[in-house]
Amino acid sequence: MSSSSISDGILKFATQYSIYTGCITFSFGVIGNALNLLVFTQLKLFRTNRCAFYITIESISNFIYQFFSISLTILTSIYGDDATGRFLIWCKFRFILGQTCSLINFYMICFSAVDQFFSTNHRFNVRQMCTSKLGRYFAFIFICFAIIHSIVVGSFYNIQPTLGCVISNYVAVQYSTYFLYPIFGGLLPVVIASSFSILAYHNVRHIVRRQLPIVRRKLDKQITAMVLMRVIVFVCLLLPYITYRIYTINFPISQSMPMVYAVGRLLQSILLSINNINYMINFYLFIISSPRFRRQVKFVLVKKCWQRWKHWCCPINNRVEPDNNIEPRNSQIESVENM
Repeated sequence: MSSSSISDGILKFATQYSIYTGCITFSFGVIGNALNLLVFTQLKLFRTNRCAFYITIESISNFIYQFFSISLTILTSIYGDDATGRFLIWCKFRFILGQTCSLINFYMICFSAVDQFFSTNHRFNVRQMCTSKLGRYFAFIFICFAIIHSIVVGSFYNIQPTLGCVISNYVAVQYSTYFLYPIFGGLLPVVIASSFSILAYHNVRHIVRRQLPIVRRKLDKQITAMVLMRVIVFVCLLLPYITYRIYTINFPISQSMPMVYAVGRLLQSILLSINNINYMINFYLFIISSPRFRRQVKFVLVKKCWQRWKHWCCPINNRVEPDNNIEPRNSQIESVENM
């Protein structure tokens, strides 16, 4: 077989791999993030929790990223690539949207880990330092910063005939190589998330000594275990793709070398599919790591969503119950939420 036929076969396999993995990730991602949003917004226990607020923002960002990712999959099935080398606007917009969702994903994980460290600390003054109002303020500021930052960096992307959609400005290349990918989008969130999640886990192990309501202690243990599991998977999935991105920015592969280009496309498809797991795995990690979360999901789906849907679709036996039955029912719902 000639080298051209081998490279064509590798490119075809890379394209098929991207299409199938993109569809699978999209399906699981939409379902998982939708259920995450449902649980964290419907349960009263989570609506007042700061860490749940950050997880909700992350799930919204991940939800947007799933539709962005499936658009790349559709373009790959049509053109054989993501079409960033064909349309300049799409070349820039692809980076801006993808980078914004990525930074929000990375740093909401960091915010969750930091918040759990403060909320589980045994010192009262440390716990009081992090409030819901302050957390919402910092989250809003960071989201605005992530959008502006991505627009500025994305404006330096241009289409070059043999290289495709790449950064054309030397200063932007140096910034991406030495700060954006290795530090701001790599080492920094990894260090912050890892350090504070371990410290929070250490705090939770001694939480029994503090005089706290049992519901609060259970919630702190649950959230901390979920965040720690999320951080471990986040680090493992992020590092390979970040390393690859640093390499490709400094050494872009020309299409004039078919074999090298085909191998690079295949490697990119594999590492990108691994990285995309970061945007769909939250819900499934929480289900696996927390029996309490499984009960809460079951309660939301069965007792809230299913009953509400049944009430809307089958409005029968709408009788007014005596007032003395309302309080026991409400207390039963609260007790199930606090399981």
